Amino acid sequence: MIGNLLPGVIDFKPRVALATGGTITNDGTHFYHTFTGNGTFTPLQSLTVEYILIAGGGGSGGVRGGGGGAGGLVYNSSASLAATGFAVTIGGGGAAGSNVDGSASGGIGTNSTFNSQTANGGGLGGGGGTSGQQDPGGNGGSGGGGGGADSGTGAAGGTGSQGSNGGVGGGTTRTGGGGGGNTVAGAAGNTSGNGGNGTDSYSSWGVVTSTGQDVSGTRWYAGGGGGGGGNAGVAGTAGNGGGGAGGYQAAGNVGTVNTGGGAGGGARNESTGALFAGAAGGSGILIVRYLA
Repeated sequence: MIGNLLPGVIDFKPRVALATGGTITNDGTHFYHTFTGNGTFTPLQSLTVEYILIAGGGGSGGVRGGGGGAGGLVYNSSASLAATGFAVTIGGGGAAGSNVDGSASGGIGTNSTFNSQTANGGGLGGGGGTSGQQDPGGNGGSGGGGGGADSGTGAAGGTGSQGSNGGVGGGTTRTGGGGGGNTVAGAAGNTSGNGGNGTDSYSSWGVVTSTGQDVSGTRWYAGGGGGGGGNAGVAGTAGNGGGGAGGYQAAGNVGTVNTGGGAGGGARNESTGALFAGAAGGSGILIVRYLA
């Protein structure tokens, strides 16, 4: 009879999204709503979802500056949402530190918010300098790295509230401390000034939504920025998850957009005295998913 299924025939009914807002993708098991900017997530019925919310990464310091800390990451495994609109705010990355000796700290990343939860912006990278003018890394989702010094010990790294701490600035190497990543603290400038790694726990989400930093097929979020180097030591490497590498006789590198990555610190050329600025952190992101 027309309209009835024959025995053994599977009814493949097309699945439709149960909410609006963001860029919608699916993998046959879940629907994903990705927000790379402000918007509204609206369930069409009462809905249980899980999500990751990431803030903007910290801006880095200049002049042997510390790397910016990664934006804070909030994960909710089971949120019950009513059929109404939920505002989404995606934080931007912190501002770049200047190339002005003694006044070169970056800016803290901006918070991201959703469903009454807040991901804290990444801590700023402290500015480096000469004659003891270096600045500490700022507190944030992950802490920013401290500025590098001429000798002794550089400035302290910041503390992470939803991630890891930033590294202390270097003295003998004249390298800024690395910014903290979501899972790994930033390295001290006297060691390497490397930014801390973020997280690959949501790699499968990144594959479906084409977001996060792709590292050999694995997607990472919320990496810390590397410290800026002086001539006595190389600049810090970027943390996996969108962190920017520190500059060596060059400006720092920006954090990757929509990863919450911290920026890499700017350098100082010890031979010529040239000063280089830091860079801006990467913006945040929200990914909401639910069963298809």
